[in-house]
Amino acid sequence: MYRAVTRQIEVTVEPNFLPERSSVENRQYFWSYTIVITNTGGETVQLRTRHWIITDAAGRMQEVRGEGVVGEQPVLAPGERFEYTSGVPLPTASGFMSGRYQMVSESGEKFEIDVPAFSLDSPDSKRVLN
Repeated sequence: MYRAVTRQIEVTVEPNFLPERSSVENRQYFWSYTIVITNTGGETVQLRTRHWIITDAAGRMQEVRGEGVVGEQPVLAPGERFEYTSGVPLPTASGFMSGRYQMVSESGEKFEIDVPAFSLDSPDSKRVLN
């Protein structure tokens, strides 16, 4: 599991390779990832937008920006959490993702929080230590 905390908002990510949705022959690899956003602070916040950077094993980058996550813009009161699962395809057997969420506090302040960079590894990928 991967974890980042920004302004008392914790984001954890757990990626999962999905062999049943992948095809080595067609160079299509698919992962799901489950994200939990927990407000450990004292102020209610709302997630407004997302910004992902997805990088495959060949170094090709794709940026994804959009409103909310999985069609929602969750509001998190102090102590509340929001969990969702989404997915990502890659043309390579490994890669990684990183990102940020734009949040807004109940006082109207906009700020960004980090999503921890996380690795996408399939059983077919070769581990390389740098």
